[in-house]
Amino acid sequence: MGGVARLAKQLGHTVSGTDANAYPPMSTQLAALNVQLFEGYSPDNIPEHTDIVVVGNTISRGNPELEAVLTRRMRYTSGAQWLSENVLQGRWVLAVAGTHGKTTTASLLAWILHDNELNPGYLIGGVPENFGETARLGSEPFFVIEADEYDTAFFDKRSKFVHYHPDTLVLNNLEFDHADIFDSLDDIKRQFHHLLRTVPQTGCVLFNQNSPAILETLEMGCWSSTQSFSNTDQDSLPTEQQSDWSLRKLTPDGSSFVVNYKGADIHIDWDLLGNHNIANGIAAIAAAHHAGIPLANACESLSSFKSVKRRLELLGSPSGVSVYDDFAHHTTAISETLSALRANVGNAKIIAVLEPRSNTMKQGVHQYTLADSLASADEVYFYKNPEMNWNADTLESESIQVMENTQSIIDTITKQAVNGDHVLIMSNGGFENLHQRLLSAL
Repeated sequence: MGGVARLAKQLGHTVSGTDANAYPPMSTQLAALNVQLFEGYSPDNIPEHTDIVVVGNTISRGNPELEAVLTRRMRYTSGAQWLSENVLQGRWVLAVAGTHGKTTTASLLAWILHDNELNPGYLIGGVPENFGETARLGSEPFFVIEADEYDTAFFDKRSKFVHYHPDTLVLNNLEFDHADIFDSLDDIKRQFHHLLRTVPQTGCVLFNQNSPAILETLEMGCWSSTQSFSNTDQDSLPTEQQSDWSLRKLTPDGSSFVVNYKGADIHIDWDLLGNHNIANGIAAIAAAHHAGIPLANACESLSSFKSVKRRLELLGSPSGVSVYDDFAHHTTAISETLSALRANVGNAKIIAVLEPRSNTMKQGVHQYTLADSLASADEVYFYKNPEMNWNADTLESESIQVMENTQSIIDTITKQAVNGDHVLIMSNGGFENLHQRLLSAL
């Protein structure tokens, strides 16, 4: 919603808004744009002559500000619908969907287009370090958007991405997530198929052929051209099983690899790590190629990509202890991130700290696969979130400690960590500012 506010401001509107808890980097970005930001919901926050109220998908009935909008019969819409009608209409939309990798892939794609002087617009659910801001109007025709499957608003329970009508669609992967709104993986596949129905015949769907749920969704019907990509090394596969866009890793950590398309091999060296990021990179290259960027140009742009905030981001190395921040909150993302770090640091000690903050994690959907996803770490400190409805103590093992407060985690790591160790903090929230507190303690 902060990104939507940025776009509205760039279109010339006067913008204000409310959040329960505003914090950087979005709060500071909005302040720099002179967007008035209220903390805490109240009918008094709505200016008298408001033309339209854009309602975020975390707002539900009973919210005092929303109730005032309904009582006053004010004009309102969702963030996704407002984007569709005011920003995306008439533009070449490049949408990135999937359970994992949306933010990184969308950031990569926007950077490739920008680096090739196309000045794309974009809306991304993170802060790409190359741009330093989450959204930009850009110039026509291209607009890159992170296409989220979460529901649209209190009055519209379709996934947000059905509003975007992409010409180029990336389907990164598909697993069960968002257990607070979806009952099963089939429910999510149905929403992804609604998205496929919106892509024109002249459009292109780029899909990860290693994701069984994506393949099953495509089998439900697809009316556009398709191209496949893969997140695994293709050299050992028969030709008929290889994807349209294939890869060959040159280093174990994924910092160097070769991408192949129609017989052309391009060597890429970049700053990102892990098989998952190689897949993100290939998807972005393929999407940019569909938009007209030559393969060699797209690959060259990856070498100057600076990643995204909170994606294996090195925060500092006090006393020689490297501390990273990562957004991982699903067992697959946890496993991939730890594997990437392990491939990069070799036998050095990895200390993982995990906050189970997502609704899916708090409901215990991943409780039986969590331990395996953390296997690449030498030590794990698991925060016992009081909002969980399952017994986290069952995770206790020789390498996993369950801890009830963040100060205990900080004290333990400060006593045990030594020069050369790596601490990976994984959370999709603020985690009681544990990151900076740990850096200070170290």
